[in-house]
Amino acid sequence: MGKRAPSVVLLSGGLDSTVTAAVARRDRPRNPLALLHVNYGQKSQARELKAFRRIAGVYRADQLLTLDFSHLKKIGGSSLTDTGRKIPDRHPGTGIPTTYVPFRNANLLAAAVAWAEVIGADRIYIGVNEPDSRHYPDTRAEFIRAFGRAVSLGTKPKTRITLHTPLIRLKKSGIVRLGHQLGAPFHLTWSCYRGGPRPCGRCSSCLIRGKGFQQAGLPDPLSPKKFLGRNKIRSTKINIF
Repeated sequence: MGKRAPSVVLLSGGLDSTVTAAVARRDRPRNPLALLHVNYGQKSQARELKAFRRIAGVYRADQLLTLDFSHLKKIGGSSLTDTGRKIPDRHPGTGIPTTYVPFRNANLLAAAVAWAEVIGADRIYIGVNEPDSRHYPDTRAEFIRAFGRAVSLGTKPKTRITLHTPLIRLKKSGIVRLGHQLGAPFHLTWSCYRGGPRPCGRCSSCLIRGKGFQQAGLPDPLSPKKFLGRNKIRSTKINIF
């Protein structure tokens, strides 16, 4: 049997990327796991990096890579990176939110593809999902498919890298259920757009996460009192795309 190809996972340290890492490990438990983290000047950068390192230890990753994408902060255009712009307490409801980082996922995927080609990985996992991120243009399945075509055109002829988005059709409650089934370390994750010792509980990421745990009937270990669901967890069939 030949050498097993690694799987690259983009791991921010958040809920979605952590569940995605759990899926990658489940899909190919004997293949090397390579985890990629990007610091881009986000306000929760230090806390996300801490989460990444702790989660990487849980999954016993074979390779780790942390990159500095400070150019995204210099470019600006997002309340996640711009010191002069406040992160809103709630999602505006319509239009592109201020928390959108211009073309961020394209930047992240480009780095992941470059690393994958160097280490011989044949899969890249990214935890984008449409239902809870429909206002973000770079989380759409259409975008991922287009980027996949660019990967095939822009790499060496013998390179075969496929992009995997196991959460693309799942709502946050479905992601929580899937992570629970796979034993994902929810207690180590960080979803809040703001830094600090505890999640703010007010930004759109905190609110979506809290609603997801509540609808799944599971307590959020980071905010057990605020987001504890009353309904018991029910057996649910999860379709992985």
